[in-house]
Amino acid sequence: MQIKVEEKDEMIMRLVHYFVTEEDYSPIVVRGVKDEIWLQNTSGPYKIIRINANYIHNKEQYDFDIMKLNNVMRQIKRKTLSWSMNALNILLNVNSDVKIEENKNIESVYLDNIKEISEPPIINEFPEINEKLLKEDGISLMIDVTNDINKKTEKENKKFEKLFSPKKIVATNAIIVINVIAFFLTLLLSNMNLTASKLVEYGGLFAPYIKNMELYRLIAAGFLHVSIFHLLFNMYALYILGTQVENFVGKTKFLIIYFYSMITASLMSAIIHPSVVSVGASGAIFGLLGALLYFGYYYRLYLGSILKNQIIPLIVINLLFGMIMPGVDNAAHIGGLIGGLFIALALGVEQNNEEKFKVNGIIVSLIFVAFLFYTLFFIR
Repeated sequence: MQIKVEEKDEMIMRLVHYFVTEEDYSPIVVRGVKDEIWLQNTSGPYKIIRINANYIHNKEQYDFDIMKLNNVMRQIKRKTLSWSMNALNILLNVNSDVKIEENKNIESVYLDNIKEISEPPIINEFPEINEKLLKEDGISLMIDVTNDINKKTEKENKKFEKLFSPKKIVATNAIIVINVIAFFLTLLLSNMNLTASKLVEYGGLFAPYIKNMELYRLIAAGFLHVSIFHLLFNMYALYILGTQVENFVGKTKFLIIYFYSMITASLMSAIIHPSVVSVGASGAIFGLLGALLYFGYYYRLYLGSILKNQIIPLIVINLLFGMIMPGVDNAAHIGGLIGGLFIALALGVEQNNEEKFKVNGIIVSLIFVAFLFYTLFFIR
């Protein structure tokens, strides 16, 4: 018995196959819709592609359909924390009397048959679509579409399993050990009395000494702590955040993020508080928060709720806490946070192959640290 596939269904299968396997779009579930396919790629020329097989018989129904599309786009925009959202709206069943109109952030096109894909606007953004559409018909098309999408999904799942699976944590634990050793060593050397002058002697951050080219203090200060409570609080935060960041990027990139953030935190602290002695790992720890902010935003399809409900509130609460509590160096926290965000952009993520993002990250990271050095040495 020969299985016959309707022409509209064949169009949908060919389109979905192309966008998923060739353009890295992922299917998304939109509640309350029927006979529609929704695809999403936050890095694509269209953030949303919607394929609608429902019959649109007059202008009023078309306007209602656009309103519904706008509403769903707003929901997706909030969920993914996107600044902007545009969509390609592919209509497969429209009355000939209905005029397809221009809409803000929505590009609509009516396809009566697969040959019309060569017409604008799709050809402008996806110039290879004609060559890469499957040519099979009927049951062969169904089998090939199913197999290819399954292979693509399996490949993507392996990528994210590699990214998010637990790994052996080395660098974070090593930094914690160094901090603990440094604290007890300085405690013994100071006869159990860690005063500000003693902390300066051991490498604490003090702007006049930095200007005297004692640049080692930009890092040394990050391994000194005032008290056992100061140490325990920072090491607990370092363990929680460091484990996450190192798990995402590996020990080498983790160390780059940590020490770059430590330097930017120290510089910002020296600029804002030129006569205050500052020590502690919290500036570098805020750098890890900045890195998590970037990773959470890049993987917002998977980490969107964590970004919105955990990472951002944690940053805000800690910055507010720093404003309220005396003796907390919020300048270092802000410097570390910005530094961690910029250097994470420079290092990139494994699934992002666009070099322009890394180049932009390197440029802003260099500009930021150069600006801080210039401000400290030539303005303050």
